[in-house]
Amino acid sequence: MLGLFGGTFDPVHFGHLRLAEEAISHLGLSSVRWIPAGQPPHRGTPQVTPQQRLAMVLRSTAKNDRFFVDSAEVDAERASYTVETLARLRRELDSTQPLVLLVGADAFAGLSTWHRWREIFSLAHIAVSHRPGFPVELASLPHELATEFADRHQLDAAALNVAPAGRIVTFAMTQLAISATQIRKLIASGKSARYLLPDPVLDYIQTHQLYKSP
Repeated sequence: MLGLFGGTFDPVHFGHLRLAEEAISHLGLSSVRWIPAGQPPHRGTPQVTPQQRLAMVLRSTAKNDRFFVDSAEVDAERASYTVETLARLRRELDSTQPLVLLVGADAFAGLSTWHRWREIFSLAHIAVSHRPGFPVELASLPHELATEFADRHQLDAAALNVAPAGRIVTFAMTQLAISATQIRKLIASGKSARYLLPDPVLDYIQTHQLYKSP
């Protein structure tokens, strides 16, 4: 099974890396393909360029032989939509291979606002990471998404191997209270962000003077 981890990664940090690492363990993934967004449609334009965010992801994942980076969304230089990326991967890969989209609980709660979101289930499984002791609650989800969750949720991650797409699983991951917003604010105010993100990423940020203005 191949895990797919998309995001702005503005900048990539240890929370992102730990999610991908624990997903491999919890779900039995063979590898994780990181897919930095070129022009994310759900947020304002990032302060740094897509190429700089891609460079930081490459540096943070370089020493893990089960992490791979897909630059297609950055190279496309247009709005990045998950459903279109999944459709591209389905064309490129074996149609029977299980693909597992990795998302955090907060992102999953907003899934029904994504472009052509229902089509995602025909292209990939979804694995939702959450804080220990705080599982995904149906009552907290929009009605349409709650219905999909109830229909597709599987308790055993092994169920992902049985079909190429269409199922939802959840897993608890080690809670790291780190956010890209927090890191950007620290750097903009001249404070240290060390130990919140890998040293090669921090070195890149310092070399290129990124996030210096709020």
